[in-house]
Amino acid sequence: MHLGTFNLADLLVSLWRGVMDHDVDDPPSSWPWAVLTGDIWETHGKDVASATPFLPGSFDRPPRNIAEKINSGYKAWEWLLYLYGMAPALLYGILPEPYYSHFCMLVWGMRIMQQHHICSDDLKIAGSFFESFVQKFETLYYQRKVGRLHFCRQSIHALLHLAPEATRIGPPICSSQWTMERTIGNLGEEIRQPSNPYANLSQRGLLRSQVNALTAMIPELGPPAPSLPRGAIDLGEGYALLRAQDRYGRLMQPQEATALLRYLGSTALSGSRSVTWSPKIIRWARLRLPNGQVARSRWKESLKPLRKLRTARNVKFIDNVGITHFGEVLYYFRCRRQDTLLTLAVLSVYSEPDPELLAASHGTFISCRYLGDSSTQVIDVRHIKAVVAMVPHTLEKHGDGEEHRYLIERPGLDVVRLGGFEDVIQ
Repeated sequence: MHLGTFNLADLLVSLWRGVMDHDVDDPPSSWPWAVLTGDIWETHGKDVASATPFLPGSFDRPPRNIAEKINSGYKAWEWLLYLYGMAPALLYGILPEPYYSHFCMLVWGMRIMQQHHICSDDLKIAGSFFESFVQKFETLYYQRKVGRLHFCRQSIHALLHLAPEATRIGPPICSSQWTMERTIGNLGEEIRQPSNPYANLSQRGLLRSQVNALTAMIPELGPPAPSLPRGAIDLGEGYALLRAQDRYGRLMQPQEATALLRYLGSTALSGSRSVTWSPKIIRWARLRLPNGQVARSRWKESLKPLRKLRTARNVKFIDNVGITHFGEVLYYFRCRRQDTLLTLAVLSVYSEPDPELLAASHGTFISCRYLGDSSTQVIDVRHIKAVVAMVPHTLEKHGDGEEHRYLIERPGLDVVRLGGFEDVIQ
């Protein structure tokens, strides 16, 4: 927890801002990596804060304006989302090479280590990136200068132990301080004897341990699974349709009907008839996923002002051949094909990620072009795997009128699910 957030963030951001202690003959003005200064730093902070409406509620607390709040109790979760979610995109074109690609090595490795399930190949990649990061850190920043020896903190060396220790004690996320911090907070909320708080706290801890032991021995004593709200439809496998829904059927738009025909593989409707075919459907606004997130839709989210929104309609889905794509959900609906009732989602699919940005960032800066209704596609809702954030951004290489968005995935989502996380579904 502290290594990946407070410790590394304090070191790297201090270096990029040029506020590290230094010798008189080694001023920050001579550091090529000290770029987050003056107006650039102020603009950078505003870019961080402006991403808030595009981060789903399931991402928890969004990072605040880092230029204004960095000394005002910036939380570990804010550092996590900023450093490993936003920074690869926001620092592109600002942090020069080779410092940018060097930082992206750290991001890629930490994204792997934040998961609960890590395959051996990914663990090897993470270990290799950490080794390269540590070695190049000394070459790029420390440069074997005695006056910069304090740049090489313990947090840099500790990265070398993350991957090897994962094979011994499991993924770091399961043994990190997050669980203990959460437990301390929960037990502190249960104190009801201000005159004798420590004795009260110890009794609450004892009671918690006893309840946990009983629940482990007799699972039936555990809390019941949360029930679905009124009007919801359980689709099985952890999926559920949630209201709102249309009161009456509505005609599909032409591009939506065409996408439905493509999905169904229908050849019965052809020629002029296929152009005018537009079935009536009843739209649904939300879909609960097996990971506890709730994927929403443009249909309802577009009715709210952006300042009051935490956009949750962008999803990651897998096609029939196992390739991952990203799209914006327009709405969900159900239709019958012969004797089978299908539950489908209508999406506006994003373009493939920019290969140049992927290569420059070691795959950490995923930028896609928003294609709107011209890329409408229909998929089975069970192909949707997670809710993601797609944050608008603009680079000099982008053409006029083009809209591009960069991807942020929620760190450690499968770990959160272990703790009983459920997105708001009321």
